[in-house]
Amino acid sequence: MSIINRGHWNSRLGFVLAASGSAIGLGNIWRFPYTAGTYGGGAWVLMYIFFVLAIGVPVLFAELSIGRASRASPVTAFKKLVPGTWWPMLGALGVLTGFGILSFYAIIAGLTVAYAFFALSGRFGGGLDIAQSGVIFTDLTANPVWMIGVTALFLLLTALVVRKGVGGGIERAATILMPILLIFLLVLVGRALTLPTAGEGLSFMFTPQFDQITFAGTVSALGQALFSLSLGMGAMITYGSYVSKDVNLPLSGFSIVICDLSIAILAGLVIFPAIFLVQAEPTAGPGLIFVVMGGIFDAMPASNLMAFVFYGLLSIAALTSTISLLEVIVAYFVDDRGWRREKAVWIVTGGCFALAIPSALSLGASEAFTQFGDGRGFLGWVDVLCGTYFLTIGAMLTSIFVGWKWGVPAALAAIEKGGYRLPAAPLWGSLLRYICPLAILILLIYGATQGANW
Repeated sequence: MSIINRGHWNSRLGFVLAASGSAIGLGNIWRFPYTAGTYGGGAWVLMYIFFVLAIGVPVLFAELSIGRASRASPVTAFKKLVPGTWWPMLGALGVLTGFGILSFYAIIAGLTVAYAFFALSGRFGGGLDIAQSGVIFTDLTANPVWMIGVTALFLLLTALVVRKGVGGGIERAATILMPILLIFLLVLVGRALTLPTAGEGLSFMFTPQFDQITFAGTVSALGQALFSLSLGMGAMITYGSYVSKDVNLPLSGFSIVICDLSIAILAGLVIFPAIFLVQAEPTAGPGLIFVVMGGIFDAMPASNLMAFVFYGLLSIAALTSTISLLEVIVAYFVDDRGWRREKAVWIVTGGCFALAIPSALSLGASEAFTQFGDGRGFLGWVDVLCGTYFLTIGAMLTSIFVGWKWGVPAALAAIEKGGYRLPAAPLWGSLLRYICPLAILILLIYGATQGANW
């Protein structure tokens, strides 16, 4: 298949919804609340918003400019923009990062589907408390049939969307799923704000306690900003490559950022009032969504319905992200290797499922994979390698590439194609050349010295 016939977005709204769907995922609804809870709430939220604007936005536009200028997937993009250099290896790193992240992301996503099914079957009523919710989670993750099954199901759903192409598959799915996601989230926000502990949750989330700011918290806010915008993995390069020249890219890019931030804040409005309702700790960590929240719904009227809406919301958010991850890899094989889309989708999905199996078993179903390495587990190692190091290196090198190799003027010309000006363009160029690489390098060094726990 030629690059010319590779597909394109049918509308600016379709692009914004699809790209927002890539950015909006478990990072916003799962990772954001527990990380905010771990590092003290309001002050951390402010730092996160600052880093999204100061670091995330410049790198986002850098990736979109690469995609739009090249009209190609990550590896081919660098080959076209700077032929005869080693920079296509950065594109290959993005493809590899997407593959690794998809292999473990699909497992967490599969758990959200399982929990939505549990809600339909009435598991979140009848006096269920947090301890009993923990038993449900442990039993599920220790069951290899369930874990492999829900992972396979989620990868299959992802593949069925991506095989339909950009306009007929990804864009169409985004225009359906994103409004449903917003409706589900607003229903939950409305319910959470009527809880007697809503004031405590809002105070925790929005009252900055600057004495709780630590270097670790600052670094985690930066890491969350990169993770939540899907940067450093080639997703925005790929999605940007399908943008036509008449689309207002500056407006589209800022729309993506606003959607991403809004969903994260709304997720906090759901979770923190609910946590204080049962006097749970907001520092509960990754188990917050499956263990703590699972034990909270019993304290609400229509507990199983609320649980279904919540885990259905998580499933939709996860699906919009896994679609973009799979598309990064598929686009590489279509553009660079000349494969048919159908062939690329099924071969890549099969390979990703093979890598996902040991990760799925590493949450308790297999002692060997659970104790893999230093006890972090197989999934934990893939997460650290791809979701932390590769992603961070990719974002840092992308800012260096646009700032110093390809050049800010060339990138700006791609962004402003069609006559749409980028506000504060000189500031964007300066941030991309000087601040972004340094800030991300600090994040990378800190992660290396602290075992990548940011």
